[in-house]
Parts: sequence; C-alpha cells; structure tokens
Amino acid sequence: MQRMTRQRAAVLGAIEKQEGFRSAQQVHDDLRAVGDTVGLATVYRNLAALAQMGAVDTLRSPDGEVLYRQCEQSGHHHHLVCQVCGKVKEIAPAKVEKWVSEVGEEHGFTNLSHFVEVFGTCPQCACGEEGK
Repeated sequence: MQRMTRQRAAVLGAIEKQEGFRSAQQVHDDLRAVGDTVGLATVYRNLAALAQMGAVDTLRSPDGEVLYRQCEQSGHHHHLVCQVCGKVKEIAPAKVEKWVSEVGEEHGFTNLSHFVEVFGTCPQCACGEEGK
C-alpha cells in the first residue's frame, strides 16, 4: 500500500470537495485557488496513484481526457454520464458482466477486464431539451 503524502492528501481533499468528475488541470486549479503550491505533474502522479489505490474513480471523457472523482461505490462498476450537465450515475449491470464473459468465451479469451462508460442525456437535461 502506498503512503498518504501531504500532496496526495491535498489532491484527495480537492477531489472530495467536488460533486462530479474533474480533470487533473481542474484539480490543480482548485488547489492553487486555496493557496496550495502542488505542481501539475504532482497532481497527475497522485491522481494516478489514488486511482490505482481505489480511492478515486476514473472516467475517460468523449474527447479522451481522463477525469477523476471520489468513489461512491466500491468494487467493479460502470457509469452513465450525462453529456449535457456531467451528472454521473454509477451502475453495476449484471447483463454487461454476462455479455463480457460470453464474448470472451466465444473467442477463447481468458483473464478478461473491461470498462464501460455509457454517455447520454439525464432526465433533467432531457426535459430541458424538449422545451427548446
């Protein structure tokens, strides 16, 4: 287990204060706004370590950027992500797990792993879009 350094604690604290997913640059900006002098490379390094430890969740945005937030749920799970407001719902769908196993078996693959991020529009944003 990796130790919790001052910088790592500061990065985790910045993530814990936010509702949604944040980029490393946004976390760095949050830290600078409160007077912390942690460098951007240190933020990236600590976010990666926190993700590896399971302390933060990661999500790859549609443009490929890795985003981070405090985990709400332990264990393997997936995300529904609103492309309008950024709201995220954590899900653990048994059907996806079953499908991954079936596809792997069909093609002779073992030791499978996967990440599923589903992007769409949440109900609140969908209601707003209908009124436009």
